[in-house]
Amino acid sequence: MTKNRLAEDLDSILARTEPLWSDLRGQRILITGATGFFGCWLLESFAWANRRLGLGASAVAMSRTPAALAQRAPHLAADKTISFHAGDVRHGDFPHGHFSHVVHAATSASAQLNTEAPLVMFDTIVEGARRALQFALAGSVSRFLFVSSGAVYGTQPSHLTHMAETFEGGPDPLNRANAYAEGKRAAEMLCTLAASPRLTIPIARCFAFVGPYMPLDTHFAIGNFISNSLFGNPIQVKGDGSPYRSYLYASDLAVWLWTALFKGQSGRAYNVGSEDALNIAALANEVSAATPTKVAVSIASAHVHGAPVHRYVPSTARAREELGLSADVPLREAIRRTSSWFAEGKAANGSAVKAPLAARGHHA
Repeated sequence: MTKNRLAEDLDSILARTEPLWSDLRGQRILITGATGFFGCWLLESFAWANRRLGLGASAVAMSRTPAALAQRAPHLAADKTISFHAGDVRHGDFPHGHFSHVVHAATSASAQLNTEAPLVMFDTIVEGARRALQFALAGSVSRFLFVSSGAVYGTQPSHLTHMAETFEGGPDPLNRANAYAEGKRAAEMLCTLAASPRLTIPIARCFAFVGPYMPLDTHFAIGNFISNSLFGNPIQVKGDGSPYRSYLYASDLAVWLWTALFKGQSGRAYNVGSEDALNIAALANEVSAATPTKVAVSIASAHVHGAPVHRYVPSTARAREELGLSADVPLREAIRRTSSWFAEGKAANGSAVKAPLAARGHHA
């Protein structure tokens, strides 16, 4: 295996989760959506803990395109404790054999899919969750983590600085643009109905993130900004830069997901994210300051005084108080690590990072 450029992050994850891994000793775990951003970090941290602690565990990575992981992370594809299962959670076959744990993270976070094929988006989430839960109930699975989203809350009121799990709002079900959010809500209900004394099902409501393996050329503003910086292009915020976001670094994300899987209460949701909010204009400047190129930043329009401010920021009090979790990597350091990782890959592979899209200041 080639030297893992994430060693420092993976050591940190292991140090913060080491007592939890005994639950997987000699066991087998299924991770759906294994080639995505979340899946890659789950597999990286699983392989690291498995090797360092001698767990004798194994993982099955389920994805529609398992070959994509071999291209993105050949060392994981070569790991003998990880096997790959090609399948679509909506209608494909699930792997055979005994599993003790499942992390169900198979959902595309594609804004394009949500806009162009909302029914496909909704069905992937809901039918995928239904079939994953049926798989768990039919077997010997004892713990099932559903990776949900902060989108289930709908639009965050502008006066509410941090969204807690007790917020009872929701997305408009008559708006086609809410297919992703409504799909996550419906899937959470399926999890609630499937939970039993034999099957523990905590829920992770995920917000916004930054880190290696994240897409740099989709609708995520921070990814677009980092990509612009890597190519030495100015960051152009197409909007007034007023929406507020917060970003949790990927190593923190992995710690939070593993902790929720092993320690989370059944039928209980936990926000996963950072409480340190900043607006998109400030984010653009943070990216410029954290990366070597120090590119110029421009904001397309001025914020209208008195206009409501859009926020997408969680309260993480429940995760902190019940699970002992914390966000350990500050945003500027998170951006620096992410940019460095992609820059190293770009230098090693020639074109590991695609040319940037126009920055989209209104996205997460």
